[in-house]
Amino acid sequence: LGLSGPPGAGKSTFIECFGKMLTERKYKVSVLAVDPSSSTSGGSLLGDKTRMTELSRDMNAYIRPSPTSGTLGGVTRTTNEAILLCEGGGYNVVLVETVGVGQSEFAVADMVDMFILLLPPAGGDELQGIKRGIIEMADLVAINKADGDLIVPARRIQAEYISAMKLLRKRSKVWRPKV
Repeated sequence: LGLSGPPGAGKSTFIECFGKMLTERKYKVSVLAVDPSSSTSGGSLLGDKTRMTELSRDMNAYIRPSPTSGTLGGVTRTTNEAILLCEGGGYNVVLVETVGVGQSEFAVADMVDMFILLLPPAGGDELQGIKRGIIEMADLVAINKADGDLIVPARRIQAEYISAMKLLRKRSKVWRPKV
């Protein structure tokens, strides 16, 4: 599964919760988390593993943070090979978290079985996403953080995306993207 979304959408939190659910059901889970690299120093924080504290201690989980090192598209130059290595290593589920910073970080969509776009319910101009970029590639759009006072905005954004996705060209004859 490939996961993307804007900063603060809850990608790491979602992956930790979903990953723990899977390991409790006896799946082996691999997480390939991609972080942006600094154009100045070339360094990267690689902080996703520290945000997934419980999953990182799980014996049935493997978390590998990697820097983009200048590669565009939200993944690294070797993400596809890393996915194959994880599968070869016996991991049943491979989750790839992209840098997720904009509308063109969807190279992972061609590497995975399902591409999930996580969106927060109060992120500004929600329909900016339909600019024939990342939203067009999503197999599933999940409105995250949709609790408490955010329930009403989450429902509104869900309705907007359902409406907007009807205007997009379908990538598959058998699957209609869900929101």
